[in-house]
Formats: sequence, C-alpha cells, structure tokens
Amino acid sequence: MEHFVVSARKYRPQTFKDVVGQQAITNTLLNAIENNHLAQALLFTGPRGVGKTTCARILAKMINSDGNTSENEDFAFNIFELDAASNNSVDDIRNLTDQVRIPPQVGKYKVYIIDEVHMLSQAAFNAFLKTLEEPPKHCIFILATTEKHKIIPTILSRCQIFDFKRITVTDAKEYLKYIAEEQGVKAEDDALHIIAQKADGAMRDALSIFDRVVSFSGKNLTRQAVTENLNVLDYETYFNSTDLILENKIPDLLVQFNTILSKGFDGHHYIAGLASHFRDLMVCKNQATIDLLEVGEETKQKYVEQSRKTSNTFLLKGIELANDCDLKYKSSKNQRLLVELTLMQLASITFDGEKKNDRHFIIPPSYFQTKGITPIPVNKPTEESKPTVQQPKVEKKEEKKETLTAVSEPITIPKISIDKAKKSTSGLSLKSIREKKEHQIRQLDVVIDEEDLPKEPVSQDALTEAWNNYTASVSKKGEKILASILQMDKPKLKDTAIHLTYSNNTNKIELERAQFPLLAYLRKTLKNYDLHLDITVNEEVAKKYAFTPREKYEKLKEKNPNIELLKQTFGLDI
Repeated sequence: MEHFVVSARKYRPQTFKDVVGQQAITNTLLNAIENNHLAQALLFTGPRGVGKTTCARILAKMINSDGNTSENEDFAFNIFELDAASNNSVDDIRNLTDQVRIPPQVGKYKVYIIDEVHMLSQAAFNAFLKTLEEPPKHCIFILATTEKHKIIPTILSRCQIFDFKRITVTDAKEYLKYIAEEQGVKAEDDALHIIAQKADGAMRDALSIFDRVVSFSGKNLTRQAVTENLNVLDYETYFNSTDLILENKIPDLLVQFNTILSKGFDGHHYIAGLASHFRDLMVCKNQATIDLLEVGEETKQKYVEQSRKTSNTFLLKGIELANDCDLKYKSSKNQRLLVELTLMQLASITFDGEKKNDRHFIIPPSYFQTKGITPIPVNKPTEESKPTVQQPKVEKKEEKKETLTAVSEPITIPKISIDKAKKSTSGLSLKSIREKKEHQIRQLDVVIDEEDLPKEPVSQDALTEAWNNYTASVSKKGEKILASILQMDKPKLKDTAIHLTYSNNTNKIELERAQFPLLAYLRKTLKNYDLHLDITVNEEVAKKYAFTPREKYEKLKEKNPNIELLKQTFGLDI
C-alpha cells in the first residue's frame, strides 16, 4: 500500500504567499527581510492551526537564501526546532545556549524555533533571559505559543510579538476548494462551508476534516455526506424547525426534536443552533447586514426567503426564548422538558401571522373558519343612523376669519375682563401657598370672633405642661427637628401672648410654619382661644452656648478665674 500523506502536511505552505488569512503578518515579515529590519527575537502567538510554525519555517528559509541557492534547499543544518512541552527544564535551555555560540556552517543565520514556549518552567525562563536579550549576530529566536498570557513579562518585553488571527470561514472554504480541485474531488459549496465552520478558525483542523470526509464519500463531496460523517445539524434541520414554528405545529415540532435526540445530538447544541438561526434570519432582514451571513450562495438565498416569512417581533422574541433556554440548560434537572417547553413557547408566539396576547381572550377570525362557523356580519353605522351631536359652529368662525382678512381697516380687538377673585391658581405656585396660609389664618380669625368660645385664665405651669406634652407627641411622630426647636426656649406667658426668643431667623420661620396645629392644641387644652405666639429673634442668645474648645474654656474662666493661673503655671494647652 502506498504511503498516504495527509493534506495538512502535503499542502503546507512553502512561501508567504501560500499562507491563508495572515496577510498582515506575512507582509510585515517580507518588508522586514527586504529592509534588513528583522528583530532577533520574535514571538508568534495565536490559536492552533493558523500557521505559526509554518511562518517560522518559511522565515528561517528566506533569511538564509541568498538568491543562488535552489528552491528545494531547506537549510536543515541551520534550523533547530525545540518542543518546549517535552524539553522544558533548565538543562535543556543550557544546552541550547551552548549551541548558540557556534556560527552556522551554511547560510547566514541559525534559527531556533521553540514551539509551545509557554510550557517552559520558571527556572528555564530565567535561564533563557540573558541569551534572548543579547543573542549572537548569527542567531535568531522564533517562539511560538497558543497561550501568551502564561509567558512571563520579562520574556515578552524582549520579543517582537505577532498576533495570528483566526482564519475566517470564507478564507478556509476558498483554500479547501483549491485543494479539492488539486485532488480531483467534486465538492459542493455548502459541504466545504460546513467543514470550514466545523474547523472553528483552524486551517489544520479543516484539512484533517476534509481528509476524513473524502475517505468516507470518495470523489463526490456532498452536503448530506458531510453532515452524516461529522454528525452535525445542517441548515435544513433549522429551516424545517422554523417552518413548523411559524405554522404553529407543536406536535410535529416535538416529534422532530425527538428524532434529533435519537441521532445522538445534544439538546443544548440544538437550541443554541436555533438561536443562531434566528440571528441569521434577522441579519437577512436588512440588505446592509446580509454580508454578515457566512454561508454559501444557495443557502443564503434560502435564508432570505425564510426571513420574508418572519417579522422582527417574532425573531426578537424567538432569540430571547432560545437564549434563555441556553442559559438555563446546564442547571436544569429535566433538560429535555426545558427544550420542549421552549419549543412550545416559540410555536405559540404567532397565530396565522397575528401576535397572540395571552392577557386578552380575543378569538381570531381564523378560528371560526377552521370550525366551519360563519361570523355574523356587522354593518358599519351610516351617516343617517349616527346620533346627532351638536358640534360647535366651526364654519362660521372660518367665514369670519375670511372676512377679517379681506377688510383693510384696522380692527379693534375687544379686551377681555378677567375677574381676579375667580381666577384659578396652580397648586404648586408660590401664590397658592400664600393664599393657603391666609385661608388658615382667616379660619383662626373666624374661630376667635365667636363669642361662645372659652377664654379661661391660664397659668405659667399649665402652659409649660401643655407645651412639653405637645413636644413629646411631635417627637414621637418622628418630627425631630420641630421637637428640638420647641425645646430651645421655654415659653413665657404674658396675658394671652406666648413669648419665645430664638437666636436666628431660621428657627422662627420653622415654628411659624407649624404654629397652626400647635395653637389649636394649646387653645383646646388650656381652654383659652385668645392664645397666640409672639416670636422674637435675638442673636445674643447664641453666645450663651459654647461649642468650640476655646468657647468652653472662656465659659469656665468666667466661673473660676483661677483656671487661667493653672494654665500658665503648668504650660497647658487648650
């Protein structure tokens, strides 16, 4: 049997032009070689199978060729590949640093390609630092890794970093199409697209899948053969599911889901793919975003046709339900029931193109049609049957307007007199607040003018007791500020006037705002409706209170002058 070489090795790129999907990096390396601007330590990082090691080998070959060597020359004596996964000790790095000192026998440079460099131990990294920072002129290091975050910063700072990106589905499909033509394989566009999607951005994985599918189906590569071999859910499954959802066929939808499970597929994979399918349908709604759909031309046309059957409301609600099921799937105790419930909810979003509203019991006309019931026609009311409603005479106003515009003489507009007493005011205006207070005062005046109200004599002790009781009730209600204001000064009774003195105008205003319930309580309790408040402001009152340490010291000195002598004798500070 003839030896078989896998496509990943057989079609490995030999020049930078053959590298797929990394044009920015290959152009940078080419310009660096032409301008003699190549760094002595390079770091290639990126996902698996995107061309890191391939580009390192091509670079090592190009910098050693002087134009006179043959194209088949690989400079094997000048290129050293080291697998850091198995050679990650300090001794391995020391052996490498000892070899670096020897100049190359053929060519200009010795190139050391260290693959999976993140697998080196901490001690090996430290032993490699000095050589990596100042290597000999004839030596170039190319480090390759899939996990850049595991490399210590001191290594990263000594390297020129190149980030390899994931290969797009379109680029991978075009390269697979080229390889299929080289091997004489007739492949459908959708089949190659599924392989490129399954590879998940890795060209090596795409070539491995391609070899496996070709071994299964031979020289004719179809979409059905690819889906059967790879055991993936193709587009047709989701197209059929969406049609059943739009037609509200819940039993058929559940049967289809059971068939999918019987083929070995996971319900989580199915519901996540359904959400992506709804997303693709949403993308097809707008011509500007249709390029975001990474599928073949035939499949793209199917997406466009099915997107016309759906509404944006349905797609948004469908994505929300499917995504919610995706999030709850792992934590669910009954995962199959969760997916089935989601499918039933999806099939209940629409009914004959009309959105259902489960809050209102509205029966659509299509229900009567399916039951064979003919709805009773209801005639719209005619002009004669409509009730007569006296409408304002708009036509006369329009006629007057026309006549006014026709007259050239000046027109005197009559002044409208407004009764200020009946004029309404806003409940939030300052004027309305002022009027409300005046109304309360007038109510008190009315009460005072009554002859039947008691006017018994009041003692100072009775006033103090009633005042304290009211203060306690206010504090109990939670009005702490008003209670503290009432306690700042003791009320002094002179005839029917209750005198209070405060140190600032703010306390006076606060008490005046709350005086009406206070006076009502005092008048009713003390049985004298001539009582009223007399509030004065005296800023000298504030001086009797000591707040700062200096003020407290001055108060103490007034009571005992010997404190000053004590302070001076012992050198005390305030």
